[in-house]
Amino acid sequence: MMYLVYLLLFLFVIVLASKGIKIVRPYEHGLIERLGRFQREVESGLRFIIPFIERMIKIDMREKVIDVPPQEVITRDNVVVTVDAVVYYAVTDAFRVIYNVKRFQFAALKLAQTNLRNVIGELELDQTLTSRERINTKLRDVLDEATDPWGVKVTRVEIKKIDPPKDITDAMSMQMKAERTKRAAILEAEGIKQSAILQAEGKKQAAILEAEGKAEAVKKVADAEKYKLSVEAEGQAAAILRVFDSIHAGKPTNDLIAIRYLEALKSIANGRATKIFLPMETSSLLASIGALKDLFAGPSPDTGSSEEKSEE
Repeated sequence: MMYLVYLLLFLFVIVLASKGIKIVRPYEHGLIERLGRFQREVESGLRFIIPFIERMIKIDMREKVIDVPPQEVITRDNVVVTVDAVVYYAVTDAFRVIYNVKRFQFAALKLAQTNLRNVIGELELDQTLTSRERINTKLRDVLDEATDPWGVKVTRVEIKKIDPPKDITDAMSMQMKAERTKRAAILEAEGIKQSAILQAEGKKQAAILEAEGKAEAVKKVADAEKYKLSVEAEGQAAAILRVFDSIHAGKPTNDLIAIRYLEALKSIANGRATKIFLPMETSSLLASIGALKDLFAGPSPDTGSSEEKSEE
């Protein structure tokens, strides 16, 4: 009988210990109520409560996620799209999240769905598809403001997908294909235009370079010819001066000059020309020829007899 009493006492102690000893994890906060009235809030660690009089409600303070199921939303231009989103939140006040709202996750889900309809309804289809970041930011601000009295912080909202109707998707695909075809045609035309411009510029530059090359070549040839003529003229002038000086140094007689003149005429006559132009000084030439004739003829017989007569 005593064993039974001890056993019952031992079981009672175990039950009291299980009811009175509580372990709060590091990511949890505990709310202790005494006879239905809030008593205190405790943090992580080993905590003791009065069994059957006090109870502890543990609140997970970690960041959690609410999956907003896909729903149909009408855009501003009356297009029905299916939107799927997720909401990330974290509890900042354990007291308010328990005593200010009932079933917080259900309330937050409905709030997210309602505000998602409002935000999407203010945008047109194209803006909805291209402004996800704008939708996420606006929806997060709205939910964060709405859940602040509940002691919850909405950290971010992410739109997972936005699906327009199939006919709209097909039309968008055709539009995108036409736009890409248009871009390709424009790029091709721009390429052809740029190629033609570059070819024209290349031909122009080639023609300019060729003309400059020819001009430079003509200039160099002219300079070379000029230099050649200058050198030849200088040589001829030097030769003439030397000949002239030699002639004057030798003190030639009129007879020698006349002989050289005749040799020059002989050279002219031996050419293939059908006409010979003689100098205008014909009288001087004839006089020179007459002098040469007297020179080579020698003394005449009459002259000799007259000299002998004179000597007699």
